Amino acid sequence: MAEVHVSVQRLRFGQTQRKDAWWAMPLLTLVVFTSFIVYTTWALLQGEHYWHGNYLSPFYSPELFGDSPHAVFGPWRWPWLPFVRYSPAMLILIFPLAFRMTCYYYRGAYYKAFWADPPSCAVGEPRTTYRGEAKLPLIIQNAHRFALYFALVFVVLLSIDAWHGLWFADPATGGKTFGIGIGSLVMILNVVFIGGYTLGCHSLRHLVGGVLDRLSRAPVRKKAYDCVSCLNRHHPKWAWFSLFWVGITDAYIRLCSTGVITDWRIL
Repeated sequence: MAEVHVSVQRLRFGQTQRKDAWWAMPLLTLVVFTSFIVYTTWALLQGEHYWHGNYLSPFYSPELFGDSPHAVFGPWRWPWLPFVRYSPAMLILIFPLAFRMTCYYYRGAYYKAFWADPPSCAVGEPRTTYRGEAKLPLIIQNAHRFALYFALVFVVLLSIDAWHGLWFADPATGGKTFGIGIGSLVMILNVVFIGGYTLGCHSLRHLVGGVLDRLSRAPVRKKAYDCVSCLNRHHPKWAWFSLFWVGITDAYIRLCSTGVITDWRIL
């Protein structure tokens, strides 16, 4: 057979023959991700104004220890782990963040945006070797499946919060009465977006459709696999919608708590 020898020239960092705006999406990802990280860190360090009546911020849910009526075990009374007393979110926020930061889709997004690995297709990289995810710190990404188990639990917990967001204090009876406020809808949409993002996870597809050689032999699992696959086809959209909305949900409850805005009751 005839052989054709083609010389391959390694591109310098940022070098490319592409004529399109290949840098736009990595730049947008860098700005949005950085903004989300900054806001989440700020909200985490506040330790207050994370609840308003029957509304609880998703950044602080579940509130295991705290001073609000939503705290499961009441305030933190021990001298050790003082950061829990300072901000209840420090005890639980790591779990949903671990799922999002190790997500297969997000990896491809922030590998380009933050590490330029690569900046984009057919664009020169700043390094000459390939490390993959076999060494620190990227080997931590392999914990995504374990983070998925926690994420599924948080979908249930946020659903419970959304249900509580439909029950308002009744001054006349001293009990609870059903109602719908703007905050109620905000919390419900948060569950929808996070649920769609979590249930469309690639790892969940493997868990649901794994082991069996033929899914047709397990009709229930096949239906579950089809449902997860349907959500997975739009996984990037669910990822971005849920990222934006969880921040909006916290901001809305925080603004209501500080009195900047008033929650409007629809029903």
